[in-house]
Amino acid sequence: MDIETISAIEFGLCFEICQHRGMSKQQGSVAVQQMCCSPVMRKPLGEENSRELARAFKALGDPVRLRLLSLIASHAGGEACVCDLTGAFELSGPTISHHLKVLREAGIIDGERRGTWIYYRVRTEMLGLLSETLLPELVPST
Repeated sequence: MDIETISAIEFGLCFEICQHRGMSKQQGSVAVQQMCCSPVMRKPLGEENSRELARAFKALGDPVRLRLLSLIASHAGGEACVCDLTGAFELSGPTISHHLKVLREAGIIDGERRGTWIYYRVRTEMLGLLSETLLPELVPST
């Protein structure tokens, strides 16, 4: 099944098909049942991987940090100077620095000092891991 087909199916339909499998006389096609009722994750997380991902998700759970990440990721050239970030918030410089430190320690961004400023860029491999964790397993079309 392609992504257009998947996005065309409403969540409610999938929920009904999975919850009432075998009980309803109005079941969807086998392909729809497979897509809707397949495991949500590709595989269970290991202990170490769970810790790393939890730390990153926790860091992104703060609205200021999530906004900082989006500002860095969408900045021209893929990196942003801390001087470009502080003006977007009504927070003190030390508070912004704290939030950037949390993102850095979680492995979501990297920073490089250039003179008196620090330039931050998103670690795309970590964003890939976070995204991959949330993607459901897709059943290949037959």
